[in-house]
Amino acid sequence: MDNYTVIILGATGDLTKRKLLPSLHALLSKSGSKVLIVGAARGDAMVHALLDDAAPFIQKKDDAAWEQLRSSFHYQQLDFTVAKDYVALEKFVCQLEKKYNMSGKRLIYLATAAHFFCTITENLSISGLAKRVEEKDSIWNRIAYEKPFGHDLKSAHEINECIKKYFYEYQIYRVDHYLNKEVVANIALLRFTNIFFEPLWNHRYIDNVQIILNEKIGVESRGGYYDSYGAVADVVQNHMLELLALVAMESPAKLTGDAIRTERAKVLEKVSVVEGFLGQYKGYTQEKDVPVDSTTETFAAFRFAIDNRRWTGVPFYLKTGKKLKKKETVIHIRFKHVDCLLSKDCPSEPNYLTIRITPDATFTLTLNTKKIDKTNEVSPVKMEFCHSCHFGDVTPTAYETLFEEIVRGELSTSVRFDEIEYAWKIIDNVREMKLPLHLYEVGSLGPKAALQDFSNKHGIRWRE
Repeated sequence: MDNYTVIILGATGDLTKRKLLPSLHALLSKSGSKVLIVGAARGDAMVHALLDDAAPFIQKKDDAAWEQLRSSFHYQQLDFTVAKDYVALEKFVCQLEKKYNMSGKRLIYLATAAHFFCTITENLSISGLAKRVEEKDSIWNRIAYEKPFGHDLKSAHEINECIKKYFYEYQIYRVDHYLNKEVVANIALLRFTNIFFEPLWNHRYIDNVQIILNEKIGVESRGGYYDSYGAVADVVQNHMLELLALVAMESPAKLTGDAIRTERAKVLEKVSVVEGFLGQYKGYTQEKDVPVDSTTETFAAFRFAIDNRRWTGVPFYLKTGKKLKKKETVIHIRFKHVDCLLSKDCPSEPNYLTIRITPDATFTLTLNTKKIDKTNEVSPVKMEFCHSCHFGDVTPTAYETLFEEIVRGELSTSVRFDEIEYAWKIIDNVREMKLPLHLYEVGSLGPKAALQDFSNKHGIRWRE
């Protein structure tokens, strides 16, 4: 973490304001690194205005880091489709790097729409803003692409093929910020550093897995963007399938780098959709920039299967939606019932391992124990690890961790090209099913009748 240059393409956008600049501020407040930051976008903008817009999203403002951010941040206009603008930006960056005695290490972050990825990548290479650099070279160039990566398998494959022409895979970071949430990064460690989990982590002992990502908010100001994707492509394709892969993957050769990505990809290659349904919250078609006749889903529920020895017969249930009763991202791993040896009052609930990602990061193991003064009665109790209780309010944000991991060259933070394509293949298969769309009330749990029918058919209860 010595010194490097961060170039943000799309510097006037919402992501830069809400996530990227606040995360860079946090890094400056603790790392001691020397960082040059150059923003570029189509519009005319002033550095102080961009920083002032980002200031409300900085949780713990550090005066020294804020001043360093102000002094190290620069801006230049750039049209993503104009080659000469990249040449001018490369000249501008070189002048700044020389002025501030920078190393030449560069992290280029594409906070742009996916349809610009190929054009930008080509121009980065031709202009010299980013170079194809050997892995052993100490002066690295790394490029981060913000999701979504394409809109289907065909477009994702085309983008991947384009990028591979200009840069090595180890230079490319396809960003899914969920992989950098502290408790998500802990899932692999939980499994593979505790000896008692791995022998139970298979179809002999696990009944089903539920992955739930609920949101209270609607589409807000992103109506036009969201309507072109929907819940399946916007959330299931990246966040939820990556969570599924982390839970279901085999033990990697190492808990780092490409070894983890290889095991995640092996899982996604074997995933198939069994059944599902879609929903749309009432009032969605009245949202700004949403067509009045839109059939885009804001809710989705699925049963997936994984065709390998470990998970044969184990259903993976995924559910997500907007404008629901509460905000929550959680994974419930339900173990099978034990044979009851009690004369009466056998436990109705099996054991659960619950991994809660938001709003409170926790691991909870639910066990059955004897009730006080009751010989044959049991009561479920929870053994809980609370992240904030143990570590305090010091958890880095996902984007803060993301920047740190890219600078370190940690590839597990990136989604590899085969993972992306396997995930899109699953989503394309979902789209081919032409699933029914059900309306649901704002603030509910989703389409009530459809959820009940789905639960009855599969004999499950969504664990809320």
